[in-house]
Amino acid sequence: MQDQVSDNAFAIELFSGLPKRYDELAEVLSFRQNAQWRRELVSRLSTHRPNTILDVATGTAGVAIALAAATEARITGVDISDAMLARGRQRVQRAGLAGRITLELARAEALPYQPGYFDAVSFTYLLRYVADPEATLAGLARVIRPGGHMASLDFYVPPKVGWRGAWRGYTRTLLPAAGLLFGGRPWWDVGRFLGPNIEGFYARWPLPRLVAAWKAAGMVNVGWRVMSMGGGLVMWGTKEDA
Repeated sequence: MQDQVSDNAFAIELFSGLPKRYDELAEVLSFRQNAQWRRELVSRLSTHRPNTILDVATGTAGVAIALAAATEARITGVDISDAMLARGRQRVQRAGLAGRITLELARAEALPYQPGYFDAVSFTYLLRYVADPEATLAGLARVIRPGGHMASLDFYVPPKVGWRGAWRGYTRTLLPAAGLLFGGRPWWDVGRFLGPNIEGFYARWPLPRLVAAWKAAGMVNVGWRVMSMGGGLVMWGTKEDA
C-alpha cells in the first residue's frame, strides 16, 4: 500500500502544473496522434452501446467527453489529481454534459464501486503509474458486469528498429525542449520523464505479459492495435460472462 501511495504522490506532483493547457499541448506534442488513438478507444466501447461507463485516470475528461458524444451512457470519471478534475469539470460544463458526466476523486487501485457496477470501463495512460499493474487490472475488471467491456490507451515503443530510434531521439531531446518552449518548466519535467518511463515499463511489461494480465483479470477476447508506427497502443476485451 505504501508503494502505491508513493507512486500516486509522484504522479500527482509530476502533472500538477499541466491542467491549464494540457489538452492543447498533448495534441501538439503527440503530432495530433493522441486524438486518433482516443477515437480508436472510444470506438471499441461505443459499438456495444453501454449505459454506464467508468473512465479511469480521466484527467481533464477528454475521453469522458468523447464517450458521451459517441454513446448515450452516463459516465463517471475518476482521477487522483484535484487540479486535473477541476479543469475537467470546466470542460464538461462548457460541453453541456454536466447531467451525464460526473467526475470524482479516486484511485484506480481502490475503486469505491460495487462489483459489476458498470457496463464498461476505459482507462488511459494509467498502468505506468501504479505499483502493481496486474492487481490494478483485476480491480478495474471487478467493477465491470459480466459480459461488459474494457478498453485502454497508452503510449508504446515502436517495435521496428528504425522507428524506435526516431522515437527515442524525439522523446529524449525534442519532446522536453518543445514542452519547455510551449508549456514551461512543468512540461519540460514531463517531457524528460516520459521516454525513459515508457521504455522501462514495456521492458518489464511487454505486450504478451499485458495480454496475460488482462486475461488473468477475467477478460476474454483481448485484442490490441499498435498505432502511429508504434507510438500508441489501444487494447480492449470483454469481461468473462460467468
